[in-house]
Amino acid sequence: MEKRKNIRNSAKAVIFRDGKLLVIIKRDQEGRYAVLPGGGQKWGETLPEALKRECQEEIGADVKVRKLLFIREYRSDHHEFASISPDLHQVEFYFKCKISRDYEPAQGSHPDNGQREVRWVSLDQLEKVNLYPRSIHTLLADLKHSDFPVYLGDIN
Repeated sequence: MEKRKNIRNSAKAVIFRDGKLLVIIKRDQEGRYAVLPGGGQKWGETLPEALKRECQEEIGADVKVRKLLFIREYRSDHHEFASISPDLHQVEFYFKCKISRDYEPAQGSHPDNGQREVRWVSLDQLEKVNLYPRSIHTLLADLKHSDFPVYLGDIN
């Protein structure tokens, strides 16, 4: 009998302050990389509820979830990490979020596996911290000229 495959919903926080983006620095067998705060939606949660919970767990902060910016699909079997995680099909919802003005980057109560730190990164430094998905770098740099929400498709 073939293993049943599921699609996973995930909510991500796009948080800016003073021309910088809040990211989580992680490390795995391939090295260091960055992702946006957020994670999987649990049964019974709305996407904003999931995002608020995930931000508490990962960055130790309450966020106000604002408008939906992007929707990204990710099928691991179509990308470079297929050998590590061949059966992942995830739909990610990227929301613009607000955070307290006095927030200082810190680990939350339940950081992700491999999570090393939380930090503000200038938009022109996203390549240097290896932010995934790479395809959103240019969109993040020019949000003022985008129509929302934007369906990005199966990208990495």
